[in-house]
Amino acid sequence: IINTNGGLLTPALLHELKKAGAFGFTFHIDSKQGRPGWKQANELDLNELRLSFADMLAAEGGLSCSFNSTVYEDTLHYTPDLVEWAAKHIDKVHVMVFILYRAVSPQIPFDWYAGGQKIDMNDLVYGETEERKVDMKSTDVVREIRKRFPDFSPCAYLNGTEQPDSFKWLISGRIGTKERIYGYVGARFMEINQLGNHLLKGKYLAYASPGMTSLGRSMMLFSPFDQGVRSIAGEYAKSMLRNPTTMFRGMHYQSITIIQPVDFMENGQQNMCDGCPDMTLYEGRLVWSCRMEELKQFGCWVRTVPKPKVTQVSVATAGDRIG
Repeated sequence: IINTNGGLLTPALLHELKKAGAFGFTFHIDSKQGRPGWKQANELDLNELRLSFADMLAAEGGLSCSFNSTVYEDTLHYTPDLVEWAAKHIDKVHVMVFILYRAVSPQIPFDWYAGGQKIDMNDLVYGETEERKVDMKSTDVVREIRKRFPDFSPCAYLNGTEQPDSFKWLISGRIGTKERIYGYVGARFMEINQLGNHLLKGKYLAYASPGMTSLGRSMMLFSPFDQGVRSIAGEYAKSMLRNPTTMFRGMHYQSITIIQPVDFMENGQQNMCDGCPDMTLYEGRLVWSCRMEELKQFGCWVRTVPKPKVTQVSVATAGDRIG
């Protein structure tokens, strides 16, 4: 999987990368990037750019197509629009990912250490000089999406390393056509698919191939085991009764993923994504790719240490005591 902003991608280069073994692409596109020609664009405007990449991959064929978008406090309200846009292009867009904004901003009450040395986090790319909300949760995005799509329903998650009940990766899967989403799969569907993939291939499934995501109609065979799929099958049957031509429309599976990066806890612990699928190899070991800049800059992970709390002490003068 190649994670890229897509700025240099052409159909010719795409073809060569596929021949070299590329399985798919995750394009990071959001309104805070300051892209040439798109600097004034909002998230809705950028759908034109997103679609150009989706069309390019579809023309090449056989490649997974995903989009990342960083969610800021002032762009959170666009998430339902992107969920809706992805649904209209479910045959080309296989995954839509929302990554909550994280940065080292002035309001975070910590000192920062690399090894035993205190450091300035503004030396790294995710240092922030202005106060900004950096603690949004994945559940905040779910609430925002449900304002327009009340049936939006996650089916799986990855928990945190320090806080096991946190939803660090919150994953939903839906089945539908370009005209309509019929519903969201449940937890049992994901469990059966992950266990089946592990039994057959010895590993869990992180990215599905376009050939697999296009089997939306066949996925309804999971109806006896999963309530979500049962509901999808029921809605699909009703639509066929109303309009038999529905059976000729392609049915696809699409994933909507919400990622909640590092959380800074009051005691200084850093709650990371446990078993992150986006880990990468760095100098012979697996590391969190979102924090690799720390290893490059300092040779180790940066630690957070709570700043000492300043307490007020009343000091009485000798005259006060005598009096």
